[in-house]
This record gives sequence, structure tokens and C-alpha cells, in this order.
Amino acid sequence: MTSPALFPDLAGASVFITGGGSGIGAALVEGFVAQGAQVAFADIRPSADLAEALGARYPNAPLFLDCDITDTEALQHTIARAAAAHGPVSVLVNNAANDDRHRLETVTPGYWDAMMAVNLKAYFFAAQAVAPAMVAAGRGAIVNFSSISYMMGNAGYPVYTSANAAITGMTRSLARELGPSGVRVNAVAPGWVLTEKQKALWATPEGLAEHLARQCLTEHLAPEDLVGPVLFLASEASRMITGQCLAVDGGVVVSG
Repeated sequence: MTSPALFPDLAGASVFITGGGSGIGAALVEGFVAQGAQVAFADIRPSADLAEALGARYPNAPLFLDCDITDTEALQHTIARAAAAHGPVSVLVNNAANDDRHRLETVTPGYWDAMMAVNLKAYFFAAQAVAPAMVAAGRGAIVNFSSISYMMGNAGYPVYTSANAAITGMTRSLARELGPSGVRVNAVAPGWVLTEKQKALWATPEGLAEHLARQCLTEHLAPEDLVGPVLFLASEASRMITGQCLAVDGGVVVSG
């Protein structure tokens, strides 16, 4: 992957990414590796092949750590393993998510808990795990993945959109709480990014055309389109930006 920009402060940085085995997460792993960062990524899917492939292309091979992030103890243990390998985590990217489609009447308490565990709870406890070292260092960056789906008021996955809205609220609160220690917390809200999962499960010609008509930039988003914005928010180039939610969607939603 050729990055459109270099962020020298990310070279050697200890980066931890959740859901890094495929889709946007895999693009992020390569994006940070290409910057010279020391990257560890967690995924529930076997992803050693990705780490091996990137290790063949870059001198700083990423570290794959098998982890179910809905198991809080396992998640925090995995973050500790990443810190042991690369030094205290200075950049956390909470990327893992499950946008499973569902309807109001089908949601059970168990389904609610399972969806919140991956889409919100894991974000909070990953931040909790990395915060002490960031505070001690007087710097650090946390980037949380939300979605424009809740801003659009989309139907078809109300538990998922509830989690997305909560992520932006949590981002703002953590930015306020950690800001005095020099730690920045921001969110990224992607539009419809055409990962292999999206194309296989939910992308139809009619749906894609309808969504594209709502964009200002009439080109579908790819996972690589999220790399630059996340690198920017993770780097000192955005040193005075915190508590924000950046929509990366081709111009569907606006803020301000």
C-alpha cells in the first residue's frame, strides 16, 4: 500500500488494532506498518497469513494475536501481550464491529448483549487497558470506529446504530477525561465501505446506486479510504484535535 502522506512520528510507535484480520482492519494494519509502526492486531478469525504476507513486504512484520474481544479479560491480556512485544501501546484503534442486520421485534436480551459486547463494550475496556500507560507517557491517541448509519437514522439494525451513537458519546467523554494528560480520543464514522463482507451479504445494485446518489463524491468507498484519516488522527499532525467524530463517507452527512 502506498500512503498519500508520511507521518514520521508513527515510525516505531506501538499500535494495537482490533478486528485487523480483514476489511478495513486489514487495510489499517498495512497502513500503519507502511509508516514504520510496530503493529499488533487482534481478530477472532485466523489471520496469521496476513501477518506473514506483510512481513514479507515490510521489515516490521505485524504481530497477530488471536482474541475474542467480547471476552474482556482475554482482550486486556492480549493488549498486555502487545505491549510486552512492542512497548506500551501509544495508538489504539478500536475497529472491530458487527453490523448484523436485525429488526426490533427479533432482538432478545442475549442478542442485545452479544452485539453490545463487540460494538461498544470492547471499545471501552480496550481504552481502559491502554490509558494508564498513555497517561504515564503524557501522550497517546485512541481512534474509535463509529458509523454514519446512526446519523442517517438507518433502519434494519437498531442495536448496531445504538452502539455507534454511544461510541461517539464515549469518545467525547474520554477525550475530556484523558485530555489533561495529553491523550487524544477521536472517532471515525465511515460511510458504506465496500469490504468483501458488505459485497457478499448486503450490497445490491439498487442499494448501492441509492447510496451513491446521496454522496457528494460519486465513487464508492474502499477500505483503503479509511487509512489516511486514521493515520492522521493517530499522529501528531492532529495534536490539537480531540473529542471529534470525523465522517469519511464521500459527503453524505455533515456536522457543524
